[in-house]
Amino acid sequence: MAILIAKKVTKQFGGLVALDRLDLEIQERSIHSIIGPNGAGKTTFFNCVTGFYRPEEGEILFNNHSLVGLPPDKIVRLGISRTYQNIRLFPNLTAMENVLVGLHGHLKSNFFGIVIKSSFTKREEAEAAEEARNLLRFVNLSGKGDFLAKNLPYGDQRKLEIARALASKPKLLLLDEPTAGMNPKETQDMMDFIQRLRDELGITILLIEHQMKVVMGISETVTVLDYGEKIAEGSPGEIQRNPRVIEAYLGRGSAEEVAAA
Repeated sequence: MAILIAKKVTKQFGGLVALDRLDLEIQERSIHSIIGPNGAGKTTFFNCVTGFYRPEEGEILFNNHSLVGLPPDKIVRLGISRTYQNIRLFPNLTAMENVLVGLHGHLKSNFFGIVIKSSFTKREEAEAAEEARNLLRFVNLSGKGDFLAKNLPYGDQRKLEIARALASKPKLLLLDEPTAGMNPKETQDMMDFIQRLRDELGITILLIEHQMKVVMGISETVTVLDYGEKIAEGSPGEIQRNPRVIEAYLGRGSAEEVAAA
């Protein structure tokens, strides 16, 4: 069953067509990768799904709800969250505080309750703090809640960003190059972690990734974009053997990398 359906999605920036009548379906509880050269439209599609861009044409449906024209905060409340290619944490807040920011949209205390510190507000704050600690534990950052985000190692910052995204209770998680800048061990740890997100939490994962080892190692479906168009889609094995993909994107060196993945 498809959790996200894009129909003929077109996005233009002046004379540049970033997405050209893109059709895409993401199956529930799957790990689905989008690959393609720089400028292929991958992040533009993420921005259309999350409400940062509005497509000129087409439809995007999430659990049969149209996302086109909705503000980002409403889309988050529907159950979609994301991370970014360049980490966007609050560097001078602690790890715990960063996760609590992600929980904010689900808190029900009003301004008056916060000012007078009502019993409901105190109870809700305590529950939020416990949930934040559980999320830090899940991403293997237990004991680091009081660390400033900027003082965490790079790999831990990536995990913290995912913990903050998980705090919004997503059904669909968009990961934009989650292994960018990681060493081989960190990359393998992230691959294992992404699979845990799907297997243990039941979250559907849509990721943009350039490392073929990651794409071929954890994806069930791979979509290939080039100049905003979908040029191929299938299993990792099918993508490995697709002549058009090799010609337009992978090239000889990358094709050898894929074959070894």
